[in-house]
Amino acid sequence: MSSVCPRRGLVRYCGTPCSLLLLGVISLTAGGAERVLRIAADPNNLPFSNERREGFENRIAEIIGEELGARIEYMWWPQRRGFFRETLGSGRADLVMGVPEGFERVLTTQPYYTSSYFFVGRADGLPVSSFDDPALRGLTIGVQLAGDDGTNTPPAHALAQRGLVKNIRGYTLYGDYAQDSPPSRIIEAVAEGEVDVAVAWGPMAGFFAKRQRVPLRLLAVEPCDCPPLRFVFPISIGVARNDPALRTEIDAVLVRRSAEIRRILDDYAVPRVEFTNARKEVRHATTRTN
Repeated sequence: MSSVCPRRGLVRYCGTPCSLLLLGVISLTAGGAERVLRIAADPNNLPFSNERREGFENRIAEIIGEELGARIEYMWWPQRRGFFRETLGSGRADLVMGVPEGFERVLTTQPYYTSSYFFVGRADGLPVSSFDDPALRGLTIGVQLAGDDGTNTPPAHALAQRGLVKNIRGYTLYGDYAQDSPPSRIIEAVAEGEVDVAVAWGPMAGFFAKRQRVPLRLLAVEPCDCPPLRFVFPISIGVARNDPALRTEIDAVLVRRSAEIRRILDDYAVPRVEFTNARKEVRHATTRTN
């Protein structure tokens, strides 16, 4: 989610990380018909997207537009509650980048990367990668919080299940939009010693950890007995459920341009993980920045 939640730790898929609707809007110009793809995206959410089109999702979207011969138009909307309803659900957008594979509100393409939540700590500090590590009881732990109604990120729930609520220092998933990329605050808190360790969605953690003045260590969250929580998410592109043709087109682009997409993810320090076939657990994912 978007600490994926994910990717934002996903209330993007919060739940995590966090990222429809018509084949393409056709507008008439003096030169004839022009294909336009309308993309719903957050205007202030690096490393994913912003109004200056500086995020890795912006760059991947440009590849899709180029391949489909379409001009990209953005519908900017903060990615918080109501995002899908107000953008794709209203018919004002054609697709959304950065959607967990199988997300029930849309048709999802094949994944273009898979990431996880990561423990983020100073490189010279105690390495932690498990919610069951006894060391956590003596640490201040940063987590992203989205609310008190069950929509908090998976790490927040996992820590609460283990009686570590008093150890948690919360950082809002949305933050102050007057600042650039407000979710970055949780990573800055680790670098500044405000918390001992944080748990955040991989793409956001990797991007902002690389930009701190002190070296930080990222360790993927180990599989845990935390039903029904998920910490690893394959990330896809979402299109309208009634538009399988657009999904097929985008799937073909993701295959043709896969090497370039991987380079973009590398440029943004997006940590990827793999699943084992049997239990869909993280196989490897350890990153040290700086």
